[in-house]
Amino acid sequence: MDSATLATPVAADLRERVLALAGAVAALDAERRDVAAVELLGELESLKNTVAAAQARLSVVLKTARVAERSHQPAATRERGIGAEVALARRESPHRGGIHLGLAVVLCEELPHTLAAMEAGWCSEWRAVQIAQGTACLSLADRQAVDAELMADASTTEGWGDRRFRAEVDRLAYVADPVAAVERRRKAVAQRHTSLRPAPDGMTRFSALLPLEQGVAVHATLGRAADVARAAGDERTRGQVMADSLVAAVLGGRADGQPRADSVAESVAARAGTWDQTVAPTAPQAPVVPVAVQVVLSDATLLNLPGAAGDEPGWVSAPGVAPVPLPADDVRDLVARAEEAGLASLRRLYADPDGQLVVMDSRSRTFPAGLAQFLAVRDRSCRTPYCDAPARHRDHVRPWADGGPTTAENGQGLCEACNQAKEANGWSAQVADTDPHTVETTTPTGHRHRSRAPGLPPPRDHAPLIEVRLADFLLTA
Repeated sequence: MDSATLATPVAADLRERVLALAGAVAALDAERRDVAAVELLGELESLKNTVAAAQARLSVVLKTARVAERSHQPAATRERGIGAEVALARRESPHRGGIHLGLAVVLCEELPHTLAAMEAGWCSEWRAVQIAQGTACLSLADRQAVDAELMADASTTEGWGDRRFRAEVDRLAYVADPVAAVERRRKAVAQRHTSLRPAPDGMTRFSALLPLEQGVAVHATLGRAADVARAAGDERTRGQVMADSLVAAVLGGRADGQPRADSVAESVAARAGTWDQTVAPTAPQAPVVPVAVQVVLSDATLLNLPGAAGDEPGWVSAPGVAPVPLPADDVRDLVARAEEAGLASLRRLYADPDGQLVVMDSRSRTFPAGLAQFLAVRDRSCRTPYCDAPARHRDHVRPWADGGPTTAENGQGLCEACNQAKEANGWSAQVADTDPHTVETTTPTGHRHRSRAPGLPPPRDHAPLIEVRLADFLLTA
């Protein structure tokens, strides 16, 4: 019996034992139940940490085996796709898989005390990430010195919160090598950026990675705007005023929603560290926002037909942002306001009665604009299981070099990282079904993972699906 065959019943037995323990605690009498529940909660948390350590060791085993198999290849390609294999096995995104693999290598090769603490159950994977990140700028000797000082004895960090733990890691790293810490700070500043992620209920979470002093200054300035506005009788919550002020600062606006050159934005930005008291009492409302968005919805939703079909949500996206669902009423309102401004255009994308887009094809090796747009609408985001990244690449499921055609059936949307991972030796993919479009990816270990295209809103009575493109219109709050 090989190790892979042996592992499955062992893992299944462990899961059954854990569930049985929880059931046994629930069956205890009232006098003992609470104490036993707390004790088992603690033991299970320790078990999670030990399991994370085992996953780290197994990730390194996988990497070692894969690199050995590819010893004849150039060094730059030997590790390609390994992080993606880890991600699929852990049912996480490829980005997270790369982080897990990197952490595993550091733990097994450079942080012996942290790995031992995880195996003993008292160090979490999160804290292992913190000490790995915090000491990345140090030499191996200095890094292991910090590892030994913090993780050799459980009593050293007992009772510490995660913020205190990371602060101590940073302090020790700075003491060990001040020059390296300063250089790391310089590199971190160079990586400042903003990002946008979908949030529930038609919202998005906009964030910015900024140098500490800038982040504090921006937040404090927005807070002053909120305090002044609230003191002047503004009925919005403090958080609402801060959010509206941020939007106005970036896009320009004033309390009546009209853009202006000398907007409150200049005050909110507070580059000189001052606050304009002449405009602060009427902190800006959410201004008119010029945007370019794409909405995909069924004809029943657009026409507000009665029944469930008319309540199907639409899918709203923008360049570089994966589509998110928006309630039918909100989508209809979005379209109506765009039409009032004369800025809505319609393009018909035909669908079958189940909401699947019809096939398009091309003789070109690259996907032409129309077919690429077709794939973007159908796939929404990266088709790799557990990956939610925007699909920036149009990929041939069966490679063009192997005779794969440039068709909607043989195409899929992938993010850049997943597209590169797919090119590693031992990876293959095939279209397993076309209704709905399903791709089966096989990793070098022979494990198969299926990805189905998300369903589109089905048209009513075989009517065509309608795509509404709203370009550079003014979207009011």
